[in-house]
Amino acid sequence: MDRLHLMSVYVAVVEAEGFAGGARKLQMSPPAVTRAVAALEERLGVKLLNRTTRYVRMTEAGQKYYEDANRVIALADEADDAVLGINAEPRGQLTVTASVLFGRLFVMPGIVEYLRRYPGVEVNALFVDRVVNMLEEGVDVAIRIAELPDSSYRALRVGSVRRVLCASPDYLDIHGIPQTPEDLPKHRIILARGLNPANEIRFQRDGATQTIKLQPILSVSDNDSAASAALAGLGITRLLNYQIAGFLQTGQLKILLSEFEASSVPVHLVHREGRHSSAKIRSFVDLMAERLRAELSLN
Repeated sequence: MDRLHLMSVYVAVVEAEGFAGGARKLQMSPPAVTRAVAALEERLGVKLLNRTTRYVRMTEAGQKYYEDANRVIALADEADDAVLGINAEPRGQLTVTASVLFGRLFVMPGIVEYLRRYPGVEVNALFVDRVVNMLEEGVDVAIRIAELPDSSYRALRVGSVRRVLCASPDYLDIHGIPQTPEDLPKHRIILARGLNPANEIRFQRDGATQTIKLQPILSVSDNDSAASAALAGLGITRLLNYQIAGFLQTGQLKILLSEFEASSVPVHLVHREGRHSSAKIRSFVDLMAERLRAELSLN
């Protein structure tokens, strides 16, 4: 078999952490992928992967070969780009993911602009309130609101968001305005579980982290429901500032205890480097980075 092909199959298996995942990524049959990796190990005369029924893991030689193979494949793709022209018109299908509300507010307008600019691209927008496995679900670009672990993906920071406590003026008129985090247990608390999985909220105070235990009167799985309950005057909730930006502007919700807020949460554009960073991905990342960095609620 072609050596570059064998390298590509091996890299796909490693990144998918299994032969079945690598086969899906490459649109090959699992037996063909297994044969390709076996042929590569036979050619090299070394064992690259340790296999069990549940997982595959790289050997020490396999780790080194994976790193070198990635560089070789990237150089080959750069050569292809040089021949085709780095400014070639973006074409093909692009899959993008973000959380539901963030996608609707910020990503969809960017997608509309992108499709008008590059009509040769088809976009699949996957807006869901869960962390999508980019490799398994074939995602090209993800917008992540989080601190990111090290990975083989490239992350471009484009902004940040605040975790804010808020309540309606009607609630505050009746129950008063908390002055310190210690006042919160005396209030009616609404927890959005996506942002607050435990019955506690962490604050920053005098350079240290302070944790306040709470007993919510209402816990909800989605942010919209928490915002609706707060708007109705039911109690105090904590959400990301962009999620309630419109209600803050109209005065329907008020931010509380802003001087004790925890550190802001970064917003990243995440995508593959090297061979996965095609013209369609580069052009979309460039457009979205410009748009998101210009959003006042994200910076």
